Amino acid sequence: MNTILRLLEEDGRLTPQQIALMCDKEEGDIRQMILDAEKEGVILGYKALVDWDKTDREYVSALIEIKIAPQRDRGFDRVAEKIYSYSEVQSLYLMSGGFDLAVLIEGRTMKEVAYFVARKLATLEDVISTATHFVLRKYKDKGVIYGPAVLDERGNLL
Repeated sequence: MNTILRLLEEDGRLTPQQIALMCDKEEGDIRQMILDAEKEGVILGYKALVDWDKTDREYVSALIEIKIAPQRDRGFDRVAEKIYSYSEVQSLYLMSGGFDLAVLIEGRTMKEVAYFVARKLATLEDVISTATHFVLRKYKDKGVIYGPAVLDERGNLL
């Protein structure tokens, strides 16, 4: 099963027939394994990885470090549930080290991201502090290497 999951993680477009050939198994067995993994919540979804810098979409990504005061009997879960409910939040992780949660968000502008941090995150009852880091360029994401940077006539990153 782990081999099938790895193959799908690398390329979610693979068909059960293709996976069956790669694993030397029956297509029907592969189809059933995938359905079972979806029902059990092992496979959570399928997504395309898009290089938005090569489109006309304007957006910024940011990683936000959050220090919080954990709740008695709930730890970090209650605050995490509030944070991941915001539509701007793409990913949320409980971390070890100097901060507690790492949030990846997207917005149209830096100002929009700053507004989200100031009005939504920083105002949560258990949030002690935040630190925002803007993503300037993606080189590799989820194992995929992004193409070379596109520069304008002055040599500035587009």
